[in-house]
Amino acid sequence: MHGGDRLALLSTELPTPLAEACLLARAGQTRKALAALDAVRAAEVLEPASAEMTLLLAEAVDCRLARGDLGEAMELADTIAAQLDREDRPDPAAALAHHALGGVAAALQETERSLHHFGLAGRLLARTGSDTGLVAWRVGAALASVRLGRRPEAARLAREQLELVTPDGSPYALALALRTLAATCAGAESVALLRRARATLAGLPTGWLAVQIDADLAGLLVLTGGSAAVGEALTLLRAAEEYAGREELWPLHGRVRRLLDRLGAVHRPMHAEAVASLTGTERRVARLAADGLTNREISARLDVGVKAVEWHLSHVYRKLGIPSRTRLPAALGLAPV
Repeated sequence: MHGGDRLALLSTELPTPLAEACLLARAGQTRKALAALDAVRAAEVLEPASAEMTLLLAEAVDCRLARGDLGEAMELADTIAAQLDREDRPDPAAALAHHALGGVAAALQETERSLHHFGLAGRLLARTGSDTGLVAWRVGAALASVRLGRRPEAARLAREQLELVTPDGSPYALALALRTLAATCAGAESVALLRRARATLAGLPTGWLAVQIDADLAGLLVLTGGSAAVGEALTLLRAAEEYAGREELWPLHGRVRRLLDRLGAVHRPMHAEAVASLTGTERRVARLAADGLTNREISARLDVGVKAVEWHLSHVYRKLGIPSRTRLPAALGLAPV
């Protein structure tokens, strides 16, 4: 999420509720940010194809992806794409739209398509002379390049982003660039960059990015081994586990728990909000699976397709931060069957 840094993108003065929602997203208060963004959209005070609406949709996409709500993020992406179809504006708002589309494509593991959207965002910004790093397209492009095995290109993009955002001194932008550069490096260099990123954010309300950096650093420390490294990693992961559960950031929560598993650490009890976040259908499917029914038996019981059962269970696993159905009884607070 990039929240507050994006507020300077648009030349018009933003409605106060939208500005406040963006700042909540930047601070990592994802649940509150989503509620605020939904309220602004429901109020219908923004023109459907306006730059302000594009900003709102982009922020909502970031929040939904952080929570693992891929279906909702895809719906928002469709709305953004439809606006671009009507008017592909060569301005920062259009660049922001393509950046959001790149994020959704990356979440779908459509790496080449994500790279296309990030690159297009960069070209639009270059045409308007407004490539100041506020739309961090190089970050998305660098991470996509890492996934494609193009590390030299990824490192170049990450260093360009760091050089671009250094003059204005925005701690959030600097930390994001340092984290991206760390992803292109290895070993001690990566650890040093992540520690520098952590120091940059110290004492600031930037929860989501800070915890992502902590999880990255913990992962490297787990690989390092040694009692001191493992102890530091565990401390970082416990804080990340609590934050991700509280804000319902299930992809991050699952990642943290996988690292805890590698350390042989016991998971802390799930927050009540995690179970409460399940939809009615997800709860029914999860309970039947926890009772030992197969996907086909659940399909017959609920009169839905087997694929639908698999889809609901994948959402349940993500939200509860568990790898498979064998963990469902404990996660739901049920006695083992």
